[in-house]
Formats: sequence, structure tokens, C-alpha cells
Amino acid sequence: MLCLIQAQGMASQAFSLLFLLLSAIAVSDAGSIGINYGRVANNLPSPDKVVELLKAQGLTKVKLYDTDATVLTALGNSGINVVVALANELLASAAADQSFADNWVQSNIAKFYPATKIEAIAVGNEVFVDPNNTTNYLVPAMKNVHASLVKFNLDSNIKISSPIALSALQNSYPSSSGSFKPDLVEPVIKPMLDFLKQTGSYVMVNAYPFFAYTDNSDKISLDYALFNENSGVVDPGNGLKYYSLFDAQIDAVFAAMSALKYGDIKMVVSETGWPSKGDANEIGASQANAASYNGNLVRRVLSGNGTPLRPQDPLNVYLFALFNENQKSGPTSEKNYGLFYPNEQKVYNIPLTQEDLKSGQPTPVNVNTSQPPVSSEVSKTSVGQTWCVANANAGEKKLQAALDYACGEGGADCSPIQPDATCYNPNTLVAHASYAFNSYYQKNTRGTGTCDFGGAAYVVSQPPKYGNCEFPTGY
Repeated sequence: MLCLIQAQGMASQAFSLLFLLLSAIAVSDAGSIGINYGRVANNLPSPDKVVELLKAQGLTKVKLYDTDATVLTALGNSGINVVVALANELLASAAADQSFADNWVQSNIAKFYPATKIEAIAVGNEVFVDPNNTTNYLVPAMKNVHASLVKFNLDSNIKISSPIALSALQNSYPSSSGSFKPDLVEPVIKPMLDFLKQTGSYVMVNAYPFFAYTDNSDKISLDYALFNENSGVVDPGNGLKYYSLFDAQIDAVFAAMSALKYGDIKMVVSETGWPSKGDANEIGASQANAASYNGNLVRRVLSGNGTPLRPQDPLNVYLFALFNENQKSGPTSEKNYGLFYPNEQKVYNIPLTQEDLKSGQPTPVNVNTSQPPVSSEVSKTSVGQTWCVANANAGEKKLQAALDYACGEGGADCSPIQPDATCYNPNTLVAHASYAFNSYYQKNTRGTGTCDFGGAAYVVSQPPKYGNCEFPTGY
């Protein structure tokens, strides 16, 4: 999950609400939303329960990272379309030995199909950045697996592709200058695209605006990264105007494909998401931002609109990921991309289907049960002012962690609660946290989901009072 795309500075001013207006309308040729079901964790529900969860959420497309028999069996007769994966460590064998590919397809695909609606096989994952240097095996493995599908009469129903990271691009800004790295073009990119074209398949792309933003937060507007209102940026190469970093990233790949004369190949976004928690240096990783990105993205996809470069092609996207995964390596963010906790409780609430949009489900709205209920009278859309205060029942550890975040990465104005400052007294954790939480809440225009902090805060309709401290009502 790498993204090296660069972008120029953008101001977060008012911009056209066209895609938000269109997203409220059910369109017959709307794009599709699926979800990545990763299992690098020791506390996840059983596959049977996961299938029940997917069905309860109206999700009809799931992408796996292997061909686990228990999972594929649970998905049988569920009506859920499935993408499975041939792991990177099997590429060399699949490339070198047709009989290996035949046996793999027989044991992992034909055995479960059609009860399990396998619609595609991801041969490898981000192979070009695999530290084991498996790039040269990719296309031969794809061809052998496809030949195996032909033997089992499955090639007309199951596509072959391979997810690529945006790090495969040499140039990505502006989008119109998108190009692949020269050392990849002849050995693997062109042969792979040629194979996809011949077999009627599509390219899979893993796109993460989060990485571009966190690495370039001084140049990239957070609103631009989250699909929020912004003034947009014009691509000087083609004159198209972009209102989201996601669109710019996708069109950079389209431009790179077109430069190689493969502009007619379709695309599926095989991974994209935003972490709800991160390390101190992972700027922008927060529950509120994750809910905004994923919620706005779903609306964007279900609107039926394509990108500025391909406006007529609906987007098909797999969100990353279904669960937080506690055994993933790397920074804290890697463990916190999930829409759900392992106990199946939502990390935040976003629409996932057209039915959700029709019902007017908001985005983002946190549903953590430890948060005191918020009535309609104190929502952002109600008449009158609201404030955010600390939940004393959340516990000292959670309050302190949330306070540290609000005053640090969250950007709250915490100077009034420093020693000898106007709101230092009363010198209690609840009082200081309340001030910091409210500062963050007001700074973010009282947006839904910005007064939660994992259940450590909640909204009130009366101005808080701690000593002689006055709580601000806006910035």
C-alpha cells in the first residue's frame, strides 16, 4: 500500500457540490462497493459470522488475500461475489510449472465454484514492491493460471488480474503526465496489459490518498484528500479540474496506460481506505477523517460518475478493510483500517449501499456504545449551538490519550489549559479534556463524528462550565 503521488498546494474553499448532489440519486449504472476481508489477526469472528455480517450490511462483493477453504465454504451459496488471491510466494511455482497451476486451480477454485461465486483471481499483490523480487514471475504465472481456468471451462466466468501499487508510476503529478517506471514497462507492464486486454480482464490498482497526504500535508489540502469541499486544482496538461486526490491518482494510472496504447482497459480499485488511528507522525490518521474519506468515497462511487478523464466509466472500488487487524506489522495505521472492530461493532458509521443513501444515513456518525446518546436536538444540523465535552466514564487512560491527540495531531488550541492560563483551573483531567475536545470539535465546524474520540467525548446543547473558563463556540 504505497503511494508516491505528488500534488501542489490547494486551498480548502467552496467548490461545486455536484458530485454530492448526484450521490443522493440512485443511478442505474452506478459503480460498486466491495470490501477487503483480511485476516492478519487472532481475534476475528468465524467466517460464518463474517458472511452474516457482510449480508447484514448489504455488501455483495468481497476480496480475499488467499483461498482459505473455511472462508470459501462459508461464502458458498451466500450470493456474495468473491475475489481470491494466489499469494506472492506461489508465483515462482505457478510460473514455472503448468501442472502446479492446474492443481492449484482444481483445489482452490474449481472445488468451490459455482457455489462460491468466485469472479476473479488476483495473481500476486503489489508484486513490483515485493522484497522477494517476484516481478519476473508475474505474467507467466497469470498466463498459466488462465490456461488452467480454460482446462476447467472457467475462463469465461473468472477473470485474472494483479493489484499494482501507485509506486509503479514514474510520474503521477499532474495526472495527465502519468507514466510507468521505465524499468517495468517492457519486462512486465506491457505484457501484463496485453494479457488483460486479450482475456477481457481489467487492471487492479491499490490507491491510498492517505499516504500522499501524510507525506505531503504541507502541500496537499486535507479537504482535497477527503473528498470534502475545496476549490479544486486544474491539471495544466489536459485542462481538467480535480476536486479529489483519489480521482487524480486514478487518472494518473489511466494516463500511464494510455501512453502505452492500452487506454481502453478497464480498472477496478482493489484497495483504498483511510486509517482511524495512527502513530504521532502519521498526520491525518483519525476516526473522523477515516469516516469522512470512506463515507464520501462511497457516495462518490454510488453516484455513478467516473473520473474527470473517464467520466462515463463508473468506479468499482474495494474498501480496505473489513476489520482492524491486530497482528499486522508496521505502523499503528496498518492495524486500524477496519470499518469494524473484531467484535463486529462499527468503528464508525458510513453508508455502504444505495439503500443507505436513500434512507439518508449520515456520514460520518460514530456508533460506539460507550458514547452517551446524542439526541436530534444536539446534532450539527439542529438549530442552535453545541459543544463537546469529556465523558468521565471513559476512564483516565482513554481520556488522557484522547487529550494528547486533540492537543497534538488534532490541532486543538490547548494554550488556555496550560499552567497559569485562563482555563487551567480546575486542574482536572475531565476539565482539560473537555476544553481540548471542544476546541477540536469547533475547529472542525462541529462535524458529525468529530466529538467522539473513541467514546471519550459526547455532544451537549448547553455551554460547559468549569470554573471561570469560557468555552469557544467556533473558529
